[in-house]
Amino acid sequence: MSNQTSQHILNTSATLLGFCLIVITALHISNQVETNIIDKLTSIVAILLTFSCIFSFVSIRTANPVLEKRIETIADYFFLIALLGILIIIIFISINFIS
Repeated sequence: MSNQTSQHILNTSATLLGFCLIVITALHISNQVETNIIDKLTSIVAILLTFSCIFSFVSIRTANPVLEKRIETIADYFFLIALLGILIIIIFISINFIS
């Protein structure tokens, strides 16, 4: 059975990883002390997205269908946790701009 979501996870995770790196760079350029927690959370999300990319790529390349599904599920979980992290980052950025 071929992968159902691994290609989508790989593409989207790589795109969001690039976005996280842009956010981290922008925070370092601005040197704002208030954004320290946002910087740390973005770094954690970037790591989660990297693991999601790795697992989805391995899932695509695996010939064993059982292992393929298991690795794809792991990639799904990393991606979901990263999306929740992005939600938290957006909330912190919104609070930072409001106050």
